Amino acid sequence: MKRIIFAVGLFALPAFAESNVTLEPLPEGSVSAAEGAQMWENIHEVFTHPRCINCHVGEDNIPLWSGPHYGGEARPHGMFISAGDSRIGAEYLACSTCHGPENSAQLHGAPGAEVWLLPPVEMAWHGKTSAEICAQIQDPERNGDKTLLEVAEHVAGDPLVLWGWEPGPGREPAPYSAAELADFVLKWTAAGAPCPS
Repeated sequence: MKRIIFAVGLFALPAFAESNVTLEPLPEGSVSAAEGAQMWENIHEVFTHPRCINCHVGEDNIPLWSGPHYGGEARPHGMFISAGDSRIGAEYLACSTCHGPENSAQLHGAPGAEVWLLPPVEMAWHGKTSAEICAQIQDPERNGDKTLLEVAEHVAGDPLVLWGWEPGPGREPAPYSAAELADFVLKWTAAGAPCPS
């Protein structure tokens, strides 16, 4: 699997793994506007579930320090952890200090994935409305430079995203499945990617 590498100080660190899934788009207009609106509601339900939104945080959305949330409710990461500009904690304490390549077997233990990091700040959803997230997902400058087809492939095949459905002991998985979420994105796209007003 190909990985993107970026430099932080003297370190070369792994960033997002590329999806290993290739999907076919649905014909434009093959899904009604009403069904497209329902697909967005399903997508929004997943994106705002703690397994997703706890990591899609900005640099200043938490008083005193920036960092990820954990658990079922939004709250600061314990131990004053900050992901920093690198989004992997390279400036402070690397995420990989506790987050290994797989979940801890302990109840509520440190979750893990092949590469553990936060999405870039421009991909933060925490504290945003459904309409704001909907517009953001369609904007390559704020969605990781992806087309909507690539967004569907990302949610269907990125190992870190897939963690949301296998979060380890004591954590509720994201609703639906990664394959269903990708299908929702494809149908929403075919309907013209309608956003709530």
